Amino acid sequence: MSRARSKRWITNTDVASFYVVFAREAGTKGHKGISALVVEANWPGVRWESLIDKLGQRCSHTGDVVFEDVEVPVSHLIAGPEHGFRLAMATFDRSRPWIAAGAAGVIRRARDEALTYAMQRKAFGEPIINHQMVAAMLADMEISYQATRLLTLNAASEVDAGNLRGSHSACAKAFGGDAAIRATTDAVQILGGYGYTKDFIVEKLMRDAKLLQIYEGTSQIQRLVIARDLMRAHV
Repeated sequence: MSRARSKRWITNTDVASFYVVFAREAGTKGHKGISALVVEANWPGVRWESLIDKLGQRCSHTGDVVFEDVEVPVSHLIAGPEHGFRLAMATFDRSRPWIAAGAAGVIRRARDEALTYAMQRKAFGEPIINHQMVAAMLADMEISYQATRLLTLNAASEVDAGNLRGSHSACAKAFGGDAAIRATTDAVQILGGYGYTKDFIVEKLMRDAKLLQIYEGTSQIQRLVIARDLMRAHV
């Protein structure tokens, strides 16, 4: 009797030529028993389905991968059952900084769009950038951009040095994701009603930014990673 298993939220589901799969051995629990495998997309029993209609980042396709009685040769084993989980966690140290880098880019674009609009749009006879509340939001965007950029560079430097503590990358991702949501929401606010339409890009930036707080570990998970690293450092 065949058994099918599926995994959701796989990026580039429909265009990938292979998938990296983390699978648990029967009867194991916790961190043990997880292996990492390369599974070819054109193998018998492998298929993708159900592309997800997402709020933002719509150019990045996301969907389900289904496995049904798939045989994987030993040559496609990346890490055995004692090392698979460790490999997955080490991967996050390298993948989270690029999400923080993306957050920095989103913040910078939101800042630029809001700044251009605020310098051109007039209210009560003067550009709205001269109003203190608008100026304060733009200043906060600049602070967020500079801080996210520097946290990203710090995390990347630590990865290059082989210092895979976890918290460096987690700090960059958590701060960047949260800052991107604030910056893009403020950009929509500065543009007012226009910001709420698809005639201006800031609404797209806000939709795209939300996912930065979710994938590769949510902002809440990042805080757990950081707290646990602090505890280990002080034991």
